Amino acid sequence: MDIVEIGGKLALFFVPFLFALCFHEYAHGLVAKWRGDNTAEQLGRLTLNPMAHADLVGTFILPISAIVFGIPIFFGWAKPVPVDVRNLKNVRTDMFWIALAGPMSNVFLALVSTLFMFAAYRYGFLGNYARPVHSLLEMFVLTNLFLAIFNIIPLHPLDGGKVLARFLPASVNYKLEQNEQISGFILLGLVMTGMLGVLRIPVFYVFNHLMAFAGGGVL
Repeated sequence: MDIVEIGGKLALFFVPFLFALCFHEYAHGLVAKWRGDNTAEQLGRLTLNPMAHADLVGTFILPISAIVFGIPIFFGWAKPVPVDVRNLKNVRTDMFWIALAGPMSNVFLALVSTLFMFAAYRYGFLGNYARPVHSLLEMFVLTNLFLAIFNIIPLHPLDGGKVLARFLPASVNYKLEQNEQISGFILLGLVMTGMLGVLRIPVFYVFNHLMAFAGGGVL
């Protein structure tokens, strides 16, 4: 694989992933601020600057290695946005919305991208750039759907674990949080063994419907 091909793959796969990941963390910080905690803003995390959210291993090394070397497991993460629960008025409810903001931000990006593709297909304002932009946006939609559905899995330390906490007895949630490392290892095992490939079913179901709306995937 030459440098041009590597650059093309990074542009197609890594750039959408990086922006989706950063927007996800930004959404956590923004909703936390709306709910009364400005810790993320004070620490410079209320920004779309990728470097503010990047984790060296999770944001760069693992995803880029998967792209460059063709590793079938594409996996990564950003640094979690810090939240000081002492600043929240209703911890259970506020943390529910803060946690849900991440996956919902990815759903929002997928929908906005689909609407842009629909407009581009219908009015043809992209001209000769239509096909490459379409390919990039397809990957962007797909990436955001994967991030949304993966993160809503009801296991700590994922957002889904915190969303689920809103509906569990406090004592049960406390035990789950105390054993977050165990559930984290379980999650990692599911990723490494490919068992989370089942997520492709709901992801591609939604993706295919969005692409059909955007113009049948043909420009």
